[in-house]
Amino acid sequence: MPKLKTSKSILKRFKITCKKTVIRKKAGKSHLLEKKSSTNKQKKSKNVVVTSKHNKNIIATIHCK
Repeated sequence: MPKLKTSKSILKRFKITCKKTVIRKKAGKSHLLEKKSSTNKQKKSKNVVVTSKHNKNIIATIHCK
């Protein structure tokens, strides 16, 4: 049976820290930025910790070996 491939879309969107927490970027900062306020753009540029509910699934799909 062949090895399971990691999901490349998940690999690009999420980062795993050394303490097994998953970090993601906020959505909505790629285009149409003129109409958004500067405070809104600053909030969207920060990283967010993914909830523990989804942590196990993300880590499992990244570490498929």
